[in-house]
Amino acid sequence: MVTDSEAIHKCRVNSNKDGETFVGIKSDGKDISVCFPLGYRMGGTAKEWKLDIRNLIRVLSRFDIGKENLLPQQRFDNHETVDFPIQAYLTVISEYTSRGYYVENEVNYKKNHRGKINWSRTIKTQKAYPQNGSFLYLDFVTKDSVVDRNNFITLINEFCVYESFSKLGWLFTSAMPNPARIPFDEKRFLAAIRDKLSNTNNDKDKMLFNGMVDMIKYIGTTDNSGRFYFGTDRFEYVWEKMIDFTYGITGKNYYFPKTTWHLNNSGRRTNAALEPDTIMIIDDKIIVIDAKFYKYGDTAIPSDLPESSSINKQITYGEYIATQQKFKEKHGEDIKVYNVFLMPFNKDSHNFLSDSPLKHIGESRGSWKSSGKEYERVQGILLDVKHIMSNSLRRNAKEISSLAELFERIFIDYQ
Repeated sequence: MVTDSEAIHKCRVNSNKDGETFVGIKSDGKDISVCFPLGYRMGGTAKEWKLDIRNLIRVLSRFDIGKENLLPQQRFDNHETVDFPIQAYLTVISEYTSRGYYVENEVNYKKNHRGKINWSRTIKTQKAYPQNGSFLYLDFVTKDSVVDRNNFITLINEFCVYESFSKLGWLFTSAMPNPARIPFDEKRFLAAIRDKLSNTNNDKDKMLFNGMVDMIKYIGTTDNSGRFYFGTDRFEYVWEKMIDFTYGITGKNYYFPKTTWHLNNSGRRTNAALEPDTIMIIDDKIIVIDAKFYKYGDTAIPSDLPESSSINKQITYGEYIATQQKFKEKHGEDIKVYNVFLMPFNKDSHNFLSDSPLKHIGESRGSWKSSGKEYERVQGILLDVKHIMSNSLRRNAKEISSLAELFERIFIDYQ
């Protein structure tokens, strides 16, 4: 079990240098380490660090780790792939801390003068005595529920609880449950739990049993070395999805510029569209966002800013939306289109100390464009990593308003 003081030393924030890009939780079988993305602002106490770790897990889980081929399976040095079912482990821990081990209630029927009478069994098995035109029963069959703590499902749950706490319980408590009373047996465990799943209508029990199934299948495919990975080497994909979820509209492909080859001999060939990361719309403003997980917010080195190809692409996006008639009909003739690179930073860092989670650092322009249109001036804005990770689990209109207000201030200042 990891102590609170040990938890702090197991956490670090990436620099994105020398291959230091893994974001998530990993164990080599002997030690656990937690890697936060570039720019993450860690808390100052063990309690805050544990909340930070849980925040990291929620974000990686929410934005589809290992799904849609966006976030690759992680590998150990020997290229052994590990698909760690972290949500299953957390479900087992949560259910245990809220209601203890799963136990069956065994129903017994016996002759007794106390308890809830089972009249059907009483009438069938007990003698009735006539009295004053009716019948009197001197003995009753009553229903008695007894907790069966030796039930096989309870023993499997004990195994799963101990396994969960041995890997992740330190995030919640320093206490450790008792070791399991039975050895691991994948086939028997799965058969018993799947049978329970097919015969229960309780949603909480279903969630617990499904979590136990995922855990058992995972344990059955590993070498029990204690090694596991949960995370990604490509956090830039998570960054893009967080920003799109927080600021973006659905149906953004309507705003994608398309190109077509018109061939002399064989007709037309339509190319794949240019796809901006996020389209944000508020009032009369359309903001085209490119989510760049670049190091500038950490290094303050200009060479760590987006390059010409990215800048020119953003200007193309803006020009397309600002000049096409279909967008003018939808948003008005005097449509305002803005461009922005959103890059990560820590608002408490010495390079860019800020009271706000959003900080404007300048703008980029193309020498081939000089009309003065807003979209030709691509703004560079830093976004506090902890802030966006803490606020990206549900849509928040306040975040959209804050970014739009920053644009208003930027263009007032530049006039």
